[in-house]
Amino acid sequence: MSSLAVSPSTSTASVDSSSDQNSSQTTYPGRVSEAEALRLFREADLFELGIMAQKVKERFHPKGSPVGFVIDRNVNYTNVCNVDCAFCGFYRHADAPDAYTLTYEQIKEKVQELVDADGTQLLLQGGVNPDIPFEYYLDVVRQLRHDFPDLTLHSFSPTEIAWMANITGQSLQWVIRQLKEAGISSIPGAGGEILHDEIRRKVSPKKVNTHDWLEVMEVAHGEGLSTSATMMFGMMEDDWHIIDHLIQIRNLQDRTGGFLSFFPWTFQRANTKLENLKKPAATAVEYLRVTALARIVLDNVPQIGSSWITQGLKLGQTALSFGANDMGGLLLEENVVTQCGVNPTRKTVEEMVKVIHSAGFDAVQRDTAYRIIREYPRIS
Repeated sequence: MSSLAVSPSTSTASVDSSSDQNSSQTTYPGRVSEAEALRLFREADLFELGIMAQKVKERFHPKGSPVGFVIDRNVNYTNVCNVDCAFCGFYRHADAPDAYTLTYEQIKEKVQELVDADGTQLLLQGGVNPDIPFEYYLDVVRQLRHDFPDLTLHSFSPTEIAWMANITGQSLQWVIRQLKEAGISSIPGAGGEILHDEIRRKVSPKKVNTHDWLEVMEVAHGEGLSTSATMMFGMMEDDWHIIDHLIQIRNLQDRTGGFLSFFPWTFQRANTKLENLKKPAATAVEYLRVTALARIVLDNVPQIGSSWITQGLKLGQTALSFGANDMGGLLLEENVVTQCGVNPTRKTVEEMVKVIHSAGFDAVQRDTAYRIIREYPRIS
């Protein structure tokens, strides 16, 4: 099994375009500072940002590198949650008529469908359900590991793991070790939204704060688990909140090296408490600017993903020219953003390969660790 091309990560990145006479303004000596990142975000031309982002991308993925995707499924084991995030249309309280918690057999049926479709990654995530004991999580993971030994269990967000520590009275390290011993493979970056407590207090005051989200990730990295990182923007944050979010991810990556990827996407407001938010929804241009800026600032995170599920396939494809190098997952099942007005049509492998080829790249199916499983070269 081969691996997607990744250059060694260092703590500084030089965005050097001296060989490109048409982009001399995109030369930046060393790492982009927080102040410089904010200036770029507010003032730089969109295409200047795109050029810069592509230069940083080429440190990790030289020209000619393929674009990957993973076949995965997001199984939400419960929709019961007591955190009440204002941006979420998925959660239900325990007394709601459509509240549910899946049994292992129900989960297993869904996972079997994933495996039958050549899927390799399971995202097992749910709400903070006070009626679920810690043993439920361990039993589900153990049984999945037994029944599907080759499946990557990319499961449980920092919010869920912090809740497990709360109900057991144990440390994060103890909880993560228990989950790892049971069989989880890595941790998704869900629940990051905007990593600044000024925003989190407004939209999710009961959820883990910025420090706690980052702490879960740092402990997981220390226990040998890689993770992804995310950002959901377009709520009520300012530009500098977005920059601060990126800087905090970069700082933690400097210490641990445990983030494999970063995925930004825009807030989907339908059916949420923020549905009538006065601030206009984030635009396609803003999405591309954030994607490009993420690639520029996160000079130590090897993969930047394109979030086609929320942005649409065409915009997701465009992001490949603004620093993204991966199309993320096919997601054979998705429930959370679907409840917020997004209705992504399920895509086939053939459709994903066609989109990547039409953007000018060879396509590969990869696993969670970005190792290549299957290649789909363009036919010349």
